[in-house]
Amino acid sequence: MKAATFVIAIAILFSANCSNNNNSQEADMEPGYVQFFEALSQECGNAYAGQLMVQPETVNMFTGTEEMVMHFMECSGNELKIPFHIEDEANESWDRSRTWILTLHDDGLELRHDHRKQDGSHDDVTMYGGYSVDEGTDNVQRFQSQPRTEEADGEFRGWRIEYVPGERYTYGTIWKDEWNIMVEFDLSEPVEAPPAPWGHE
Repeated sequence: MKAATFVIAIAILFSANCSNNNNSQEADMEPGYVQFFEALSQECGNAYAGQLMVQPETVNMFTGTEEMVMHFMECSGNELKIPFHIEDEANESWDRSRTWILTLHDDGLELRHDHRKQDGSHDDVTMYGGYSVDEGTDNVQRFQSQPRTEEADGEFRGWRIEYVPGERYTYGTIWKDEWNIMVEFDLSEPVEAPPAPWGHE
């Protein structure tokens, strides 16, 4: 009886290990963009402070001293809405016009930039973006802007997002494979969630 019980226990343990290995292999088999989206989804509800890291001398979009906050505000099975709040130092207020929208499709990720005016209406330039290139990885995704790439005679232009859980979220525009404008958020310490962005109250 003891021998039979031992054999059964070994069989159960072996079966459990196989099941765990299969689950791990199935996760590894998911495309990089799926792993990336699922990892970001775990941040739902969290907000983090960030700062400007890279900006060309010829561009004055940011001062480099303003506060920045990103907020994983809305999450569903195939869409993430991530407002990007920027301190308006001149007016001692906040610019809440920007929301990044990541959508998961069967064949990749889509990045869109939802820009709103303070009254909630769409800005004149809004919902621009592009689709992920290749599968990417669970930490890095690139998105190509077809119009901007065509304007650059085929040289890759678009955006890159890098995500290292518990460390950093890096977002910016890229030309070829070099950062053009880049901001980075510290994921080691969440901050208080900001108010809803304009047009999403």
